Amino acid sequence: MRREFQLLKEDAQFLEDYGLPWEAVIDGSQWVIIHDFPTHESYNELQVTAAIRLETGYPMTQLDMVYFSPAITRVDGQPIGATQCSQQIDGKPYQRWSRHRTAQNPWIPGEDNLSSHIILVEEWLAREFYQ
Repeated sequence: MRREFQLLKEDAQFLEDYGLPWEAVIDGSQWVIIHDFPTHESYNELQVTAAIRLETGYPMTQLDMVYFSPAITRVDGQPIGATQCSQQIDGKPYQRWSRHRTAQNPWIPGEDNLSSHIILVEEWLAREFYQ
């Protein structure tokens, strides 16, 4: 697993504790790539690779969105909103899930980090079925 840049200590520890293979890759931006990321039984893929861009200024600058490879769809055929764009990351196409924090759930520097963002990603995957 590549480590092309050094993560914050708490982010690296979170990923180690999370237990999935991960990489820190530079491809125009800094990306955390998490392999074997579980989705949900109602998606066409039970595991994907998830990519999260570490924005310039992180951790003071919030993390936003998530990218999945391969692209996922709902097994019931219903469309998933705001997932039509793709992004090349490390030579592979990733499906962009355009999901953002809200005024009710803002990024709080010093409290939020990669772990709180991944919790949101897990929630976005589940929320697709109870909206």
